[in-house]
Amino acid sequence: MNRIRRIGRLQDFGVFRDFTWPENLPEFARYNLIYGWNWSGKTTLSRLFCALENRSAPPEGEVTVTVDGGQVRNPDFGQVTVPIRVFNRDFVIESVFPAEGDVAPIFILGKQNVEKQKKVDQLKVTLAEHQIKLRGNRKSKDDADAALDKFCIDKAKVVKETLRSGDSHPYNTYDKKGFAQRAQDMVSAGDKGNHELDEAVLKTVSAQHRATRKSKLPMLAHQLPAFKGLAGIVADLLTTTVVSNAIQSLKDDAKLSSWVRAGLGLHGESDGVRCLFCNLPMPKDRLAALEAHFDTEHVQLIKSLDDQIQQIQEQVNAIDELNCPKSVELLEDLVERYEAAEYRFERARRSARGHLESLIEIMTDKKGRAFERVTFRQRRISTLQERVDRLNGIILEHNKACDDLQSRIDTARKRLVAGWVAANLEEFVRFRGAVQEAMDAVKSTASEVKRLDDEIARLEREIEEHRKPADDLNKDLRSYLGHDELRLETKSTGYAVMRGDTPAKELSEGEMTAIALLYFLKFLEDHRFDLKKGVVVLDDPVSSLDANALYFAFGFIKERTQDACQLIILTHNFTFFRQVRNWYCPHINQQKSDVNKRPYRFYMVECTHAQDGRRAAIGPLDELLEKYESEYHYLFARIRREVMAAPSASLEQNYALPNIAWRLLETFLAFRLPHVSGLSRQLE
Repeated sequence: MNRIRRIGRLQDFGVFRDFTWPENLPEFARYNLIYGWNWSGKTTLSRLFCALENRSAPPEGEVTVTVDGGQVRNPDFGQVTVPIRVFNRDFVIESVFPAEGDVAPIFILGKQNVEKQKKVDQLKVTLAEHQIKLRGNRKSKDDADAALDKFCIDKAKVVKETLRSGDSHPYNTYDKKGFAQRAQDMVSAGDKGNHELDEAVLKTVSAQHRATRKSKLPMLAHQLPAFKGLAGIVADLLTTTVVSNAIQSLKDDAKLSSWVRAGLGLHGESDGVRCLFCNLPMPKDRLAALEAHFDTEHVQLIKSLDDQIQQIQEQVNAIDELNCPKSVELLEDLVERYEAAEYRFERARRSARGHLESLIEIMTDKKGRAFERVTFRQRRISTLQERVDRLNGIILEHNKACDDLQSRIDTARKRLVAGWVAANLEEFVRFRGAVQEAMDAVKSTASEVKRLDDEIARLEREIEEHRKPADDLNKDLRSYLGHDELRLETKSTGYAVMRGDTPAKELSEGEMTAIALLYFLKFLEDHRFDLKKGVVVLDDPVSSLDANALYFAFGFIKERTQDACQLIILTHNFTFFRQVRNWYCPHINQQKSDVNKRPYRFYMVECTHAQDGRRAAIGPLDELLEKYESEYHYLFARIRREVMAAPSASLEQNYALPNIAWRLLETFLAFRLPHVSGLSRQLE
């Protein structure tokens, strides 16, 4: 249930200066009637109920209202869930006859639309869930965008700081957009592998982009011997033997043979009579025997060996004369390769030199062993010419780079950027994938939200058709007013009050009250308000109505509000009060002695004067008003109580007495002289 139980406390709220619900005053029941004269505080109470309806804190004072579920204080009004509709002057001005705009439309849920409304309610729950999900998806999308953005900014910053230089090039102002575009191009081309740089290549390309201008270098221009052919010549000489009248001792001793051959030449230049070594006479036929040992063939072999030894020595000298440029003279990125090639060249040079020297040594030994074959085992040596060609290739690369240094630097920068992008491409793809995934989620959820919105709108267009309520209101107006001069015309934004075919102007108070009341009663059928679970409050609903209209109004009110979960009627009109009271009283349970068991409760709001001003309070209805059909008895009792009261009562406390006396006199004279009209004539 969603009922209001009591107004526990009103402190400085309108004329309710310091009101607390009396302990002996029964709580509100299902049906409630509050009687009070004008200016007693009824409208103030209705505005309190409006605050509950609007879920807004009361504009002043301290308020405590007890409802099913607990107490509601000023700060709690925004969260209160009591369904309530209030009719008072504010409703008439703001909702029915606003200064601008049309009368708000009423949407009635017909039986045929019950299932549609259930579906709408379900869809709205689903829509709310998807809207929450959409907000979460958008937050995830923003986070993913920010993460990708930061990643690209950080990587672009590395590029800019690494490649920044004094010359003009695009990488001095490289930004996230450039990095993202290069990464996207690489993803689209699928050529990441073509741009990846290993540690060695990265080091080389980094050196290229830092290169400064250097001079060209001379090539190593020297034709080195063909070691394979040379080895064949030497092998032929070593296997050549001399056939002659050999002296065995010389043949067996290569050193002695060389010594004797050298001495034989010296003796040939002398007279040959005496030995130049021992100065003794030369033995007969000794020189002839020695010359026979060293014949022409022998001499020719020795000469061939000497010639070859000289040629090889010249080659050794040529190898020694090869001078390589210093590594510091080359561009920085070539230095490491050049030094490695130079090292291998020096090893090949030493190997070649050693090989040639070994050939000289073995051929020198052969000169003393002309009569025998000398074996020669060829060594495997490094190809010196290849090493020279490798050095020249690097020098040529250096010289070409010197001719187009700036283009080489630009290419190196591009390779570095592509390499950095390739190194970070997987992470870029991951961040971009997260963005795409979040974007897809937003798109999918937004599409579902739109679909739900469209479906709800479609169903509500079918449900929220307010032409029928307008027709019903026009029927009520004809029945109420007895003519169809006034009617409501349906517009897209609500209803327009028409008099004939033109907008109604200068409506009488009675007409305005009739239209407002009938509109409010039809408004209770709006599908956004469940009458059987809601509270209905009516504050002076028959104000400015004549007696005939009053009875019509009461009939409509009774018919349209009797099924409410709770009904609270406030009035100053005694005729209307009597109609409502007589509606309430015949109920069988209304005769129970325990007032708390009665379904209908009667209250009275009165305003008294004190030194600090008027003070309103809610109390039980005076029994004279509850028991008698006429107000006469109550008015008479009020005057009698004041007359019999102590004479010390202040003047302010008696301000109401003249009006009470006037009303008492009018009632008495109307009964005594019904055929005479006018108070002055009746008094005569």
